[in-house]
Amino acid sequence: MLSQLYYIVRSKVDGKYLVAQIDKGEDEAPVSYVLVFPENFEALSYLNTHGSDVSDRFIVESTSGTQLKTILERWDFQGIGLVKDPLVPRIEFMSV
Repeated sequence: MLSQLYYIVRSKVDGKYLVAQIDKGEDEAPVSYVLVFPENFEALSYLNTHGSDVSDRFIVESTSGTQLKTILERWDFQGIGLVKDPLVPRIEFMSV
């Protein structure tokens, strides 16, 4: 997994990553998972399908597993959400 190449979506406006936030309950803060895509075109499909009106405000960046680990630590993400199907979407969540 560390040697694999992934694609992430990042805001051009503030540099934040596209994430999925999951509510844990009323007493706990939501946790964030950065969304990652196995292919560049899948990230673009996700943006065009689910955010076509704001897709011009985002860029798709490639990142290695090693760089992804650093991103998770720096931004305090709980883990990654690997997008398996960008159109439905079907996401597999993995905690660190």
